Amino acid sequence: MISGQARPRLGRFVRMRPDRPTGGWVLLGPETVVVLNRTGHAVLRLCDGERTVDQIVAALVEGHDDADEFTVGEQVRGYLDRLADRNLVAWS
Repeated sequence: MISGQARPRLGRFVRMRPDRPTGGWVLLGPETVVVLNRTGHAVLRLCDGERTVDQIVAALVEGHDDADEFTVGEQVRGYLDRLADRNLVAWS
């Protein structure tokens, strides 16, 4: 599992762009397009190679009194792990 001190960023040649027809966001990689939901976009916009996973989780939980930081952390780590397996996320 990913360490809370890891610093995720988009992978090489990967870009996040608005999808004009849907008003949502997509992740564009070599021969890959991933349509992002609001949660995926919220996570990835914080993946700048500077913030740690723990900082990203804290930012996502902030202002949501009903959010459980442990659960959100597990979900974020799993999501980033799956994206890293596809070379869409890398670590600084």
